[in-house]
This record gives sequence, C-alpha cells and structure tokens, in this order.
Amino acid sequence: MTADEYIERADDALRETYEPPMELEEYVETVLENPASAAHASKYLLSAIEAAGTRTVVEEGERKERYRFFDDPHNDGEHAILGNTETLNALVDDLRSIAARRGKEEKILWLDGPTATGKSELKRCLINGLREYSKTEAGRRYTVEWNVAGVGGEAASGMTYGDGVPTDEDDWYPSPVQVHPLSVFPEPVREKLLEELNATLEDHIPIHLEARLDPFSREAYDHLEEQYRRRDVEDLFSAITDGKHLRVKNYVVDLGRGIGVLHSEDDGSPKERLVGSWMAGMLQQLDSRGRKNPQAFSYDGVLSQGNGLLTVVEDAAQHSDLLGKLLNVPDEGTVKLDKGIGMDIDTQMMLISNPDLETQLNRHADREDADPLKALKRRLDRHEFTYLTNLSLEAELLCRELTNETEIWEADSYDKLAAKIRESVVVSVRGADGTVRDRELAPHTIEAAALYAVGTRLDDETLPPGLDIVDKALVYDRGYLEDGDERRYKEEFEFGDATEGKGGIPVTYTRDVVADLLHEETDRHHPTLNVEDVIMPRDVLNAMVEGLEDAPVFSPNERAEYETRLVPVKNHIFGQQEADVIDAAMRQKRVDEATVEEYLEHVYAWVEGETIENDRGEPTDPDPLKMKVFEIEHLGRFDEDDYEGAAPTEGVEAFRSEKILTALNRYAWRNRDEDFRISDVDPREIPVIETVLGSHDWDDVRRTYGDLDPAQWADPPSGTETEAVKERTLRNMKELFGYSEAAAELTSRHVMGQVSYRWD
Repeated sequence: MTADEYIERADDALRETYEPPMELEEYVETVLENPASAAHASKYLLSAIEAAGTRTVVEEGERKERYRFFDDPHNDGEHAILGNTETLNALVDDLRSIAARRGKEEKILWLDGPTATGKSELKRCLINGLREYSKTEAGRRYTVEWNVAGVGGEAASGMTYGDGVPTDEDDWYPSPVQVHPLSVFPEPVREKLLEELNATLEDHIPIHLEARLDPFSREAYDHLEEQYRRRDVEDLFSAITDGKHLRVKNYVVDLGRGIGVLHSEDDGSPKERLVGSWMAGMLQQLDSRGRKNPQAFSYDGVLSQGNGLLTVVEDAAQHSDLLGKLLNVPDEGTVKLDKGIGMDIDTQMMLISNPDLETQLNRHADREDADPLKALKRRLDRHEFTYLTNLSLEAELLCRELTNETEIWEADSYDKLAAKIRESVVVSVRGADGTVRDRELAPHTIEAAALYAVGTRLDDETLPPGLDIVDKALVYDRGYLEDGDERRYKEEFEFGDATEGKGGIPVTYTRDVVADLLHEETDRHHPTLNVEDVIMPRDVLNAMVEGLEDAPVFSPNERAEYETRLVPVKNHIFGQQEADVIDAAMRQKRVDEATVEEYLEHVYAWVEGETIENDRGEPTDPDPLKMKVFEIEHLGRFDEDDYEGAAPTEGVEAFRSEKILTALNRYAWRNRDEDFRISDVDPREIPVIETVLGSHDWDDVRRTYGDLDPAQWADPPSGTETEAVKERTLRNMKELFGYSEAAAELTSRHVMGQVSYRWD
C-alpha cells in the first residue's frame, strides 16, 4: 500500500471508533433504540465476553465450550489464556449472577493461583478485549463533559467560570471518572427511564443504575443550577443540560478510562491508591464557598479509573491493607474523597493474587467468629487458576514463550492437533560474536518438554493398573486411550484429584532450560549436515532433570518426585520417533484413505442389509471379495481359511459387526449427526482401521527389507539395501512429518541405534 492508503485506513479506523458529541436528548433517543448501550459495569463486561462467541475444546479429556474472548481474538491471540476453561466459565457464570443481581452483587471476584498460570494474561486479555469491544457500534461506552463558561461567577483554573460565550473546545471538561450520562437525571426520572429501557431490552439481565453524578460533575451541575435559579429560569433542568453546557460523548475503554489497575509497585495512602488525592495548589485557587472543591481532586486512584467498568487489584497480597476498605464499594457502591464528599462507584472489582494472599487472609482464622477478616473473606468469590494439564496446551504455551507466535491452535480433529504438538521449531539466536544462526528444536522436542512438565503436575497415585503418567496425560489431552482395537474414553477411568495442576514444573522453568540450550554448543558433527544446530528431545529432557537440583523454586521432595516421572516420558517420545522412522520406511505400504472408506461403506451396507451405489449411481450389493481382500491383505486379521470362497465365516462376521460397525455407530453417536453418512467418518476414529493407515512394526520392516542392517545405518556401505532404505526413509521423514535433513539424520540414527541391539 502507499503512504496515502495507510493514512486513509487510519482515518477510517478512527471514524468508526468515535461519534461526534451529542446532546442529552439525542443520547436518550439512542439508548431507547438500543438499551444495551446503557448497561451497568458488570453487564457490559459480560456482554463483551459473550459477543466474541464460543468454541469447543477438549481439556482433561472432556469437551467444553470456551468463550473466545479469552483467546484474545482482537489482539491476534497475543495474551490468550490457554486452558483453565472451567475456571473461566465459572468466572463468567458468577459475573452473570452479579450482573443480574442474583444475590452476588456484593461479591469481589478473586483469581488465585501459582505464578505462570495465566492470571496476568487474563488482565491483559480483559484490557484488550474491552478496548476493542468499546470501538464497535454494539459496545459504545458513553460519559458526559461540561462547559460552564459564560454563565457568570468568578474565573478559576481547571473548569473556567468566565463571563465569555463558550466558543473554545478547551472549555469542555469530561467527567474524570467516566460517569454514566443517565446519572444527570433526577432519581425519580432516571428510575422511570430505566424501567422503560428494561421493558424493551431483549435480555434476561436488566440494566441497573443507582450511581449519582461524580463530585466533579456535581460541582458543574450545582454551579449551573445556582446561576439559572438566580435568573428565575423556569425549565431549570433543560437550561443546565443544554447543549452549550452538557454533551454526551463516547470514549474508548482503556487503562485509566473505565479500567483501573492497581499494580504491586503502586504506593501511597489507602485513599490515594483507591480514589486519588487533593492537589494543594488547586485547592488555593478553587473557591467553593468554604469547602473543598472536588475540581481540585486528582481522581487517579484505581476505583476512579475503573469507574464504569472494571477495577483490578494486581498482586493483591501487596495491597492487603486496602482490601478491608473495599467492602463498602460492592455493598453500597460508594467511596469518600473527604469526610463530606462521597463518590458513587459502578465497577466490577477483581483481585489477582498468588497463593500468599490466602495465607494472609487466614492469619486470624483460629479466632473464628472474632476473625477481623471474616467479612472480607465472605465477599471474595474465589476462582483458582492451575498449571495446564493438557499436553497440547502446554506445547502451545511453550511455543509462544520461545517464538512469540500467538496463533491459537484450533483443529477439527486430534490428528491435526497432534501434528502441531510434534512439529519442529526453528529459533534464531545471536551469538557472542554478533552473528545470528538458526537453531532447530527437532520434531517431538517441544512435545517432550511439554509432556514432562504436564507429567509432573498430575497425580500418579490413582492410576489404574497398567497405566503410567503418560497414559493419563494422553487421556486428558485427547479424551481417550488406545487399547488394542478399542478406545477407552475418559469417563471409563476414575482419575480425579483436586490437587492436579496446583504444583509441578512451570512453563517458565521449561522455557529457560530450552533458551539456555539454544545458546549452548553441541558436540555433534556431520560432514555435510548442520547437525550441531539441532536440539533433540533427549537433550531437553536431560537438561530439565539436571536443572532441578539448582532451581530454587523446587523443594528436595519435589526434585526427587519429578525425577521419577522422566522414564515413561522418554519411552513415549522414543516410541513416537520410532513410529516416524517405521512409517517413513514403509510409506509405499500405506493404504490410501479412499480404499479404507470403500471398505467401510461395503461393511456397513453388508451388516445392515443395505445396498451401495456403484460408479454409475446404480444400487448394488456390497462386494464380498473386496471386503475379503482388504481384511486379508491390509488388515492382516484373517487368511483364506476364514472364508468359504468370498463368504465370511462366523469369526469374520463377528469382527465386522463388533469391531467395525460398532465403531461406526459410536462415531455417529459421539458426533450426534442425525444424517449419518459413511463419507462423514474419519477412518482414524476406528482403532482397528487406524492401524491400516500407516502403523507398522519392525517385523513388517524386516519382512520388506530382508538385507537391511540397522547397525550400518549411520554410514551404510555404498550400493547396499541399507543405503537405499535410508535415503528413502530420510526423504519420507521430511515429506511426511516435516523433519529437516539434519533432524531426520539424527532421529533415524538414534532409533536405528536402539533397534540394532534387538534386530537379530
């Protein structure tokens, strides 16, 4: 694009974001047409979340609906919260109850959990999402601004009470706390207006607004009222809110404007942190008839900034002295600037903390009813964030930490998700000499690190016999476990442990280990390939375990426990690498999906006594010979003795009915599709069929390549079958699984080195 086109796009973006200021009457007409635009804070926050829609995810082996808002869609996923969907859904449910005032309006939302679990990302996600939602037509947020120039009275700094006619935009002063425009109306009139709005509102949550004008706006209102009353103006409210004195304008929600965040490093007295402070110099200039003038207040406290929408106290344990003072805010909706000056607040309060806040809150618990913090604890609605217990989510998070890529991993099948988990990752690093080089994390390396971290977070004491921690991690991630020809789904296991995800290796530790490896030299060499730039899964796993000893975040007991989780992870990852090498070597033996789908169609019709369509679209009986050939040659389950000609014996009939048709019907049931079609089936959903689509073993390899010698794999003699198989295998590893030439060489050497011990 040209420079002019960029400027034009920027103009369009701002034009769509802002509306011209309007008079109060025009604003009332606007909200009568679109009542949702007058929503109170918690209802507006809920609307912003719901507007982004939902998507289906699998977490801890169960399908759940997730609000896309928490994927940070407006910011390309930069601050997406991965996992913790159940916690986020519960948070939204509570927000819905608060917005509807179903007995929870006095609650303060409390987000608790260890570091690196996504709590801070939630804060950023809220800021991004609310900012972008407020730029849309559906999410417009409004406040008022005042102009009292030319009404009489003394001139003063701040809001000028001069004698001139208001012609300068500098004479307009917005409410410093984003006061709701309907707060201008006298309470009886406002209640009637809200009643009419809620009668036409297409929502089960009515709009609530009890806040009066903020002290700054009240000062302007009172001044205008006094001047016009002296002039004996009959329509007093109309004069005060005339377009030359009052305008309604929309604003983009952002930090300090509808969103207040109190950070851990913020200091000052409780009042300064909550609402702001008096400015001594301004107090001397602004005369307010013997009392403090609210125009001389800074309004930079967290509640002032968050009025109208959201107030967040980050790292709440650092501000525990404030928590007791927050009690009256959700209860009464008001705070004080001074003894005689109060300010109504409409904001959704949220605390974010590590587990240390709970310790502070319980320090007087032994006093029971005399506990001075009991009232506060009763108002806190706790939502606990935990470490991720899904392999795919942890792999996605680790990739984000290492590459700054923010794409959300969405897939319509687990196979596609599994491909993302196992992918290689290339990271550019700058060496001490200033040169930049690419380091490759070989396929399965991110998977290995993520699986090990997740494995340390899961409980292994409730594992059923025959399962290890890797099996549990796989069930949690994809919802099932392969068991021969069957799949055992999550509901068949009794896992559950409330402590899962509360401890274990955090992603920050894994990230730091991998980052250090990226800058370390390896002792690998090859005459033509840059194998020294490749980091393998075993490199990362070994470094993670070795680093436990020096990491102060882990206790001696934790270190010992985490070390025991390593072996099953190493075994699983080697199995994955082994499968890649076998599948690459046996690529020409793979059965294409069209052949598999044809077999399924014939079996389904044969069991159900139905016909199929031939190439000419004519109905015909299923072909018994095609089914026989597939079952003997591809499935390898039967031989000629299991058939009488092409007709199946009882064992084959049972196989088709119990293993094939049952799986097909299970697939249809799980997908709840009333119009079931064979063409809709993913063959990989049927375990016995999945094995045909590429799963082989070393016996198959040995039968296919009789002269293959794994012991010669590293440097095969010229002209041998080993050389030919290696060349073909490495090429297929690159084409099928995305290996680089160097990573394929290292992985295949590692696998063949282990296989050579048992080859003969």
